[in-house]
Amino acid sequence: MKKNYNNTRRRLYLPEYGRHIHQMVDMLMQIDNREERNRQAHAVIAVMGNLQPTLRDTADFTHKLWDHLFIMSDFQLDVDSPYPRPTRQDLTITPSRMPYSQGRIEFKHYGKYVARTLRALCDEPNREARNVAINSLARYMRAKSFEYNQEHPNNEVIIKDIKQMSENCIELDEIALNNLRSDYKQHLSQRPQKGMQRPAQKGTAKNTQQKAKARNQKK
Repeated sequence: MKKNYNNTRRRLYLPEYGRHIHQMVDMLMQIDNREERNRQAHAVIAVMGNLQPTLRDTADFTHKLWDHLFIMSDFQLDVDSPYPRPTRQDLTITPSRMPYSQGRIEFKHYGKYVARTLRALCDEPNREARNVAINSLARYMRAKSFEYNQEHPNNEVIIKDIKQMSENCIELDEIALNNLRSDYKQHLSQRPQKGMQRPAQKGTAKNTQQKAKARNQKK
């Protein structure tokens, strides 16, 4: 007995419709009468719509069904469609390559916008606003350095990084940096873990000793 395995059958271009819909499309291409072929094509479109009820709310639902009908026929079905007939080239257009920036971030723990902001501050005419912005960036860099290294950052490193990222345009004074308020997080006190015994309170230990002394006196 000859067995009909799927690997011997023709390819399913849209597997979500199943093999029976593909067989219907194959039968359409064998109909010689064009009027009858058009009538049967509308019947197949109605069956395809019943198999995809979730797409009924879309605006171009019927248009998609007709496109899928031509795709399942490998673009060989000749029927009168109410929509422009798609071609293989229209559906296999290769998307254009997107230009991604390949700029290297030298100080990743600060981020790329810190360096951009520092270079932009070099052209800031308002000296007071420029100093306020630089101080805010210095505090931000100190906080990020603490998060990245898990230790208190050295002010000399922050000053050196600001000078390097600003291309030697901004030189921050170490005394001014020391006067800035520290915004980075401090280490939290370690909490006792589960299962660890906590030290007994003084009042509890004293009450225990009094109860033991009273029992001994009764004896």
